[in-house]
Amino acid sequence: MRTFSLLKGQPVFDSKSGARIGEVTDLCITNEGVVKGLMVKKGVFFKQSYFLDIQDVTSFGGDGIMVEDDDHLKKRKTTPEYTLHHQHSLNGKMLISKSGESLGLLKDVYFHEELGTIVGYEITDGFFSDITEGKQIIQSEKPPAIGKDAIIVDVNHT
Repeated sequence: MRTFSLLKGQPVFDSKSGARIGEVTDLCITNEGVVKGLMVKKGVFFKQSYFLDIQDVTSFGGDGIMVEDDDHLKKRKTTPEYTLHHQHSLNGKMLISKSGESLGLLKDVYFHEELGTIVGYEITDGFFSDITEGKQIIQSEKPPAIGKDAIIVDVNHT
């Protein structure tokens, strides 16, 4: 299990040549709340965004992500359904439990790398709350309902 904040900025390497082929910039999330892939910036001067399907990642290491070769990076033709920080961003969106309780604002997600399943949400009530109370994690084994105004989750623990 991993959070996006640990992946952001990590290099992506071609495991055959050892070449650094890009850097992780965001997650691509489906309407069903599944991490479908990673957004990767590639290039030196004119960086372009590429899509890397999570199934094409051979390993998620502490210091880099490995792919078989850079052919797995696909030029983005369409906008992802949701991301954490770019277009259709979920970051800062209100999390509400199925019972109607406001849980806080989404800050990060915990997901299984191999499956892309989101299993937890890091939330915030604001900067001072984060300092005094620390991180708040909401666990949920069921997919969220992502709407225009809020994300509805089936809560295990608060």
